[in-house]
Amino acid sequence: MNSPRIYLSLTVIMLIWGINVSVIKLLVGHFMPVTITALRIFTAAITVFLTLGLLGKVRMPRGKEWLYIIGGALLSVVGHHYYLSEGLSKTTAANGGLILGLGPLLTAIFSMVLLKQRPTKARLLGFLLGAFGVSFTVLAGSGGIHHGSIGDIEVFLSILSQALSFIIIKKAAESLDPKLLTGYMLLIGSLLLFLISLQKEPGGLASLTGGTPAIWAAFLFSAVLATALGHMLYNRSIGQIGAAETAIFLNLNTFFSLIGAALFLGEALLPAHFIGLLFIVPGVLLGSGSMEELILRRRRKLQQR
Repeated sequence: MNSPRIYLSLTVIMLIWGINVSVIKLLVGHFMPVTITALRIFTAAITVFLTLGLLGKVRMPRGKEWLYIIGGALLSVVGHHYYLSEGLSKTTAANGGLILGLGPLLTAIFSMVLLKQRPTKARLLGFLLGAFGVSFTVLAGSGGIHHGSIGDIEVFLSILSQALSFIIIKKAAESLDPKLLTGYMLLIGSLLLFLISLQKEPGGLASLTGGTPAIWAAFLFSAVLATALGHMLYNRSIGQIGAAETAIFLNLNTFFSLIGAALFLGEALLPAHFIGLLFIVPGVLLGSGSMEELILRRRRKLQQR
């Protein structure tokens, strides 16, 4: 897959993930959070393995690959989802949104430190523009950021776990198909989350009997399309264009989640949200390297004439 198609697929994934925020809000409103999260991720894992099984791409991991899988499961699945659900229950949406907006910058920092990658000035500017756009968007909808709390720390641990997992995925992609890596991570992570839910939510399994057909349809959208397909394509993109370059697209997730909330939850969209988008889009174009790639292509065409 060439870069333009990767960028397009990542944009579509961010749209799906943005809508998925509203879907998850509906799910945790009907079921106990950790229990339904464990079931959602387990369903996604089964979907990934069925898909790869039909394509003949399932194999047992070898040697060091198990370390990448377990590390990725602990960080990307257990750490990220557990701390996110716990943190957002104790802090404001404004605080949580701002902290999650640090994801691309944290990934860039880890890429520089752990992968020895040095972003260009244009890409660094893109990360900063994206972070500012996310901050502006969240603050515009909340009227300001509130005092810190233990929830803020937990949300930060959530995005820290996810950013670190992107580095593991990038390293693992050198020998293991990122789509297969996704399946193993989701499977192991869902089982660990289920064990956590048994302790924290004794009535979690009983709460699953109260779902309506519409709620379970929303569950399948979240599990199959957003979690299974979305993470397979996202993790494949990390292996193709890099962890930091892929993570910059997460800035779009904030705006798309606002669109989804307006369409499905009736929340208001403000003019200031679109002003934030004016910073997010160029941030993505610069931070992903797509703008630099376009300029280089034009220079090559001019040189060939």
